[in-house]
Amino acid sequence: MTRLGESVARASELLTQDLSSDKTVERLLEETGSRRYLDLTDLSPMEQAELIASRTVEILPGVEELAKRIEERVGSGKGLAIKLGIDPTAADVHLGHVVPMIILNRFQRMGHDVTLLIGDFTAKIGDPSGRTAERPPLTDEDIARNLAGYQDQVRPFFDFEKVSFRQNSEWLAPFTFPELLGLLSQVPVSQLLQREDFRNRLAAGSGLTMSELLYPIAQALDSVALECDVELGGADQLLNLQMGRKLMELRGQRPQLVVTMPLIEGTDGTGAKMSKSKGNYVALSATADDVFGKIMSIPDRLMKPYLQAWTEWTDAEIATVTARVEDRSLHPMDLKKVLAGEVVAALYGVEKAMTARAGFVAQFSKKSFADVGTLPVVDAAEHGTESIATVLSKVLEFQPSASAARRVAKQNGLRLVVETDGGQESVVLPEAQAVRPLAEVVAETLASAGLTAASGTVYLKAGRKIAEVRGV
Repeated sequence: MTRLGESVARASELLTQDLSSDKTVERLLEETGSRRYLDLTDLSPMEQAELIASRTVEILPGVEELAKRIEERVGSGKGLAIKLGIDPTAADVHLGHVVPMIILNRFQRMGHDVTLLIGDFTAKIGDPSGRTAERPPLTDEDIARNLAGYQDQVRPFFDFEKVSFRQNSEWLAPFTFPELLGLLSQVPVSQLLQREDFRNRLAAGSGLTMSELLYPIAQALDSVALECDVELGGADQLLNLQMGRKLMELRGQRPQLVVTMPLIEGTDGTGAKMSKSKGNYVALSATADDVFGKIMSIPDRLMKPYLQAWTEWTDAEIATVTARVEDRSLHPMDLKKVLAGEVVAALYGVEKAMTARAGFVAQFSKKSFADVGTLPVVDAAEHGTESIATVLSKVLEFQPSASAARRVAKQNGLRLVVETDGGQESVVLPEAQAVRPLAEVVAETLASAGLTAASGTVYLKAGRKIAEVRGV
């Protein structure tokens, strides 16, 4: 049995036990967390390829080809040449950015050679992937500043001591204009314009610069220079990665394999990709308590993709716990606490994860909201005419959109709670109420439940976020 197989055997028993138990969860986090450092060289080429494929969107031209390439390289005493390009476009990193790093870490532990390509040259062009407008280029100062903290933030998920760093200015800066024209004569413009975002921008009459159009060519030249076996990238990078295959063929090289990674949905559950601009992200620099609480706020449906993205659990293990949730032998909240613990343990260790778990339980398992501590206050005199979605945005710092509030309501996560000495009376607010004025919704809801503001303290609850409503 392989080392990974032995770990799975030990964890399998824990996954069938009481996952509300701190003792069981702590043992599970220690077992699954240790896999981040597990030697995977004893896996066969096909087992390696399948382990990589289990967390990817697509492998081109196929998993079998990846296994074949691994077998060839292992036979020659060398590992695969793996590349991930990094354009240093931001100083802060969130959990969405670590997905390819986790896969690169697996490649490392399988004995392959990983190169992190710092796109200092292409960052000055700006990758247009997924953009609806031109992306401002970066200066040398921007690049240096953004790179400064990157390694420290990502280090919990990746071994930087076993990686090569290259900068694409090494070969792109001296690239001559005659060389570029000769290369472009072999690349059809139609191929560059296959990108959906380019077509949409042109159809809308928006600008598209030549530098953006040539970005895939620049990225492809990186693969040529490094003679890659495999290049990783987000699913939105597929056409760029395929251009690498084409240029390698034109240069007489064996085309690289393309491995695309999923784009992680944000914590607000609106379907939007995790990003700082939308506020639906988990920063790697956040405290253990903040990370734990942010994960606990996600919709239940995101637990499976998050387990796949950020843990070393196998598909079989994820299937085991999701089946337990479906047959109600495992409460979704208990599984979510395990997921949050996994993420915190990866960043700060199991001890900090268990401390954050205890803190969360102490804060949110109170019978009375009054015991929680200081809560945000919504003054109906000030906000009563505003929609609930607007109030959520201003007071609870919820995703500022009506669609986000409606989605929470659709999942029965939007509630009005009246707390009295005798306990709590909770009323689920239908989806349509999310865009109606707060005061009207509160008055109608209390009346229909036979309650008044004088009955007790009124709270507005959206997912795990709570605010006291006064002046109703």
